[in-house]
Amino acid sequence: MMNSTQLSYFTLAAYFDTGALKYFYFMVIFLLYIFIVSANVFLIVVICMNRSLHEPMYLFLCSLFVNELYGSIGLFPFLLLQVLSDIHTVSKPLCFLQIFCAHTYGGVEYLNLAIMSYDRYLAICYPLQYNTRMTSKKIGTLIAVTWIFPCFALVVSLCLTTSLQLCGNIIDKVFCATHSVVKLACSDTSGVNIYGLIASFGTIFVALTVILYTYLHILRVCFSGSKQTRQKAVSTCTPHLASLLNFSVGASFELLQSRFDMSRLPNILRIFLSLYFLTCPPLFNPVMYGLKMSKIRTLSKSLLSNVGY
Repeated sequence: MMNSTQLSYFTLAAYFDTGALKYFYFMVIFLLYIFIVSANVFLIVVICMNRSLHEPMYLFLCSLFVNELYGSIGLFPFLLLQVLSDIHTVSKPLCFLQIFCAHTYGGVEYLNLAIMSYDRYLAICYPLQYNTRMTSKKIGTLIAVTWIFPCFALVVSLCLTTSLQLCGNIIDKVFCATHSVVKLACSDTSGVNIYGLIASFGTIFVALTVILYTYLHILRVCFSGSKQTRQKAVSTCTPHLASLLNFSVGASFELLQSRFDMSRLPNILRIFLSLYFLTCPPLFNPVMYGLKMSKIRTLSKSLLSNVGY
């Protein structure tokens, strides 16, 4: 037993001894991190520097790339240090900071994908009224809510979590997560568990309701509209649906691991599944949007050729 007042660090038990292979894993993770940061920063710069991209769709995309940069920076430097280290511990303040970064990243990602689907709904279903409905004020409000709500929800969750009396410090993961810390508590956890379910369900329910509603209307317009309308819908909605599916799969892996016993799975597989939602969307989205969206692709090539000169 360990009193929560004496607890100053957590031990991350999911790491295992890889011997000399740890340098190989370090290089793979490091190169992945450099690529994710470079790709997201590059596309943020492309959108910010080109006034022709200062449209709602691209501003929401920029918010998505900023969030993925934020989530990656919150995870990868810590992961790189842990891969090389022989002692896999994390201080209590850093653990809660990591929880804040990982969970706000997830909340912002889902809400950002929801407002992107709402934007496509207005553009496809109400093309003539789009500019009057999607005003600069509305864009700012949607982006602000997307970021402020998850941050506020996590502050409340962390306040409830830090008030728990903990009787252990071993977390069976490679990074800190709220549910992993709550499982160490020997005091009543009903309050934090109920709040966590309400906050998670609220975020996911709102996001998925918006996404389902907008795509039902988009499909209706596509089936009844012209070939040009269908082409526009396919070209702009396909990357968004791929992003949504990719992130949802990763979030589901993390949710299943936090709620069910996955000890029968190989350790390396459990680590991969737990890191999926923090690594694959930031890797996948810049590549997909950079290749799929012709305007971004053209301006990216132009910027790279100017840098070359």
